[in-house]
Amino acid sequence: MKVLVVDDESLARDRLRRLLARLDPAVECLEADSGEGALEVLEAFDPQLVLLDVRMPGMGGIELAARLAELERPPAVIFCTAYDEYALDALRQQAAAYLLKPVREEELAQALRRAARVNRVQVAALRDDGERAGARRQVSSQGHRGLETLPVEEVRCFLAEQKYVTAFAPGRQLLLPDSLKDLEGEFGHAFLRVHRNALVSLHHVRRLARNGDGGWCVELEGVTLRPAVSRRHLAAVKERLLDR
Repeated sequence: MKVLVVDDESLARDRLRRLLARLDPAVECLEADSGEGALEVLEAFDPQLVLLDVRMPGMGGIELAARLAELERPPAVIFCTAYDEYALDALRQQAAAYLLKPVREEELAQALRRAARVNRVQVAALRDDGERAGARRQVSSQGHRGLETLPVEEVRCFLAEQKYVTAFAPGRQLLLPDSLKDLEGEFGHAFLRVHRNALVSLHHVRRLARNGDGGWCVELEGVTLRPAVSRRHLAAVKERLLDR
């Protein structure tokens, strides 16, 4: 894999290069000290991933990420910065992760795994879907160490409990700031309301099944969670599943 490290500080680039080498010795690490220089490297070497600083002379990281998003096959982007106030801007550019300096090895490893889940073909497909539906390609949450993201295509279910909504995916859960109503409005083309507190991914529904009390639930691929189907929503759920 080719990884481009973009930072105007040579020490920051050196640190990220060393971390990458420890995590994956097979990584081919490229460097640029500016946004303009990064565009030249991207055109010449076509890296799959960009580790990107936010504040740089000339073209900053947010602007560069916006330029990258316009490419036919955009690389995944992980922001590595000393400033936490740009997390929302990074979210708008669909960053795979937002890491605060000094970047820790375990956090970088997790971010690399997250970025690898969505390859370029998937990114292109998600962009097309998002443009048609006005939807994001990933959901996110701002934690104490930065931005956490989860590709929408991996989400099996959005479940509301008390004041919070949790996105469930195989091996992962992410607490979201969004309301279930807003998520339904944004992702209603791909997710189905089965209960007042649950939206399920149509693509990942295995079957509609009976639960222990005689009611209905939805079995989903890759997770043990079986969201209940309310009597109010049952007819619409059956109709939508038959029309898939």
